[in-house]
Amino acid sequence: MNLIILSDTHIKHGQSLLTRLPEELISMIKSSDLIIHAGDFETLSCYRELESLGKLAAVHGDTDGAELMEFLPERKVIKIEEINVGMIHKGQLTSENTDGLRYLAKEMGVDVLIFGHFHHPIAHKSEVLLLSPGSATVPGIAEPSAIQLEIINKTVTGKIIRCKDNSCTYFEFEKS
Repeated sequence: MNLIILSDTHIKHGQSLLTRLPEELISMIKSSDLIIHAGDFETLSCYRELESLGKLAAVHGDTDGAELMEFLPERKVIKIEEINVGMIHKGQLTSENTDGLRYLAKEMGVDVLIFGHFHHPIAHKSEVLLLSPGSATVPGIAEPSAIQLEIINKTVTGKIIRCKDNSCTYFEFEKS
């Protein structure tokens, strides 16, 4: 299964997500089997715009409007080919040490934990795989980014997509 992971799009009322994403990333999103968003859409219209591109699994973030807070869960776990994938927006306060996220992944019973909030990409592999796609639209001091993930035969591989210059770095994780 091919997944595209986004977070922290922060699209305000009257703005369009699709005008803020590179065409190449939009094409990747449309061809994916599942889109995962780790919160901070901000508006229901941003959620609907992303949902129009394909099957979407998402959680709400801390800046999402009341409609999204009621509509989307804070945490979500899905199973993809025997891999438990967890989603949360804000799993801990800082990105400097991933211990809190590892404990959260164990608490949620997941092999892969996808989170947002930090606006820069993170791929950390230990007994679990911790992934933050960064932000493709408002990255702060990082480059715009997303993650492409493939889950086949209990093996998870992927790449961090740097939207600015389209260079990619790769990581691999296999469920034991």
